[in-house]
Amino acid sequence: MSAGEQLDVSVLLVSFNTRDLLRECLLNLQREADGVAYETIVVDNASRDGSADMVAAEFPRVQLIRGETNLGFAAANNRAFEIARGRYIVLLNTDAFLRQGALRLSVEHMDANPQVGMAGGRLVGRDGHWQPSARMFPSLLNNLLVMSGLADRFPKSRFLGRADRSWADPLEPAPVDWVPGAYCIMRRSMLERIGFFDERFFLYYEEVDLCRRVKAAQSEVWYWPDIVVEHLGGESAKKIKSLKIDRGGSQIELWRMRAQLLYFRKHHGTLGAWSSMLLEKFGYRLRAYRNLRSRSAERNARLTDIEDEIATLNQAWRDTKGGRLSPSRPW
Repeated sequence: MSAGEQLDVSVLLVSFNTRDLLRECLLNLQREADGVAYETIVVDNASRDGSADMVAAEFPRVQLIRGETNLGFAAANNRAFEIARGRYIVLLNTDAFLRQGALRLSVEHMDANPQVGMAGGRLVGRDGHWQPSARMFPSLLNNLLVMSGLADRFPKSRFLGRADRSWADPLEPAPVDWVPGAYCIMRRSMLERIGFFDERFFLYYEEVDLCRRVKAAQSEVWYWPDIVVEHLGGESAKKIKSLKIDRGGSQIELWRMRAQLLYFRKHHGTLGAWSSMLLEKFGYRLRAYRNLRSRSAERNARLTDIEDEIATLNQAWRDTKGGRLSPSRPW
């Protein structure tokens, strides 16, 4: 791609210890670009598996940013955005692989729908099964339905399955609240107006927050099912060696809880953050009560894990001072 050529898309990838998947992802992108004028920018978050060296040696046309520390998802993407030149910005996880025509269709849909600021496609596993690809914003009600298990028990209920829109036909395009960052396309002109990711979110909730700001700026967020992306999910997390805090809590779960508190505090105030914490704690206590009453030794054994989850939630509350402050990176 020459320096003066008009670029349709800047594809941003954040890498953390997923060298082999990253290679597969980049090769897949090359195969499935389908005539789209694009550039690729990889931000390596201080991987220890040689990911950055692999990109430099095998993909010389890819722009590589080597991070000295793990910046997290939001801050790393922001660094890539600073040098991106495309009309559109595409986020692509290293464990996500484009199906035929995905990138071309993304550009065509955005060109044809100028009111859309951000959009996502249909995420599927390697077995072809649908993954939640378009969701409603988190709220106390939505969280309650998920934590209670009602969303899983009645996925076709428009009310009970509302959080993940599991009631909806996955083959029908629709305006939605938010789309996952595993694959999404954004209008550059909109991002220049509203800003990119809020770096207070290290991991989790950063794309939810961005979609709220997109909609607040009178732009739309859409789900387009003909854009199909194969997504494995959680591969970077699997590479973290020191996940366990106690027997039941994990560093990844602590990150999620911190981000949730930051999100609710930002968008729902002090009462929102406090209520979300109490609701989640109530859910754990309810699960503990059910397990205690069970005659299953396996369920009884989970009680310690539940207590560890409550302890992790309390730690997240302290670490963020009730959702007011983001801990220093890396989390």
